[in-house]
Amino acid sequence: MARFQTSRIPTNRSTVAPDGSDVRILLGLERGSMAHFELAPDRVSKAVAHRAVEEIWLFLSGQGEMWRKQSDYEEIVSVEPGVCITIPLHTHFQFRCRGNQPLAAVAVTMPPWPGAGEAAIVAGKWQPSVD
Repeated sequence: MARFQTSRIPTNRSTVAPDGSDVRILLGLERGSMAHFELAPDRVSKAVAHRAVEEIWLFLSGQGEMWRKQSDYEEIVSVEPGVCITIPLHTHFQFRCRGNQPLAAVAVTMPPWPGAGEAAIVAGKWQPSVD
């Protein structure tokens, strides 16, 4: 059995996600992990697809849009605090921040994030503006 854990969102980013957003690693268990993602104002992420994980995102601050595509079906949804979305396995996705404050979300990854190579860069809806 896993021991209890407690955490706060770190002040500084832990790493940069394959999509170019800032990541603050939170907690994890055997079947899932959680992280905080942030995209700076007026930035557009790279489009990616996950090889082995699914995610659920809850947006905490900022405003923007999330593009998701599965085979021939795609949609763009507006995201803001309180909006929750899923990213099923192999879904192509890309997000952008609209406005003058960062777009931030917490995400649960199932299974836990396996590390480098999990996300593949794919063709997206918008031109990315992150490195």
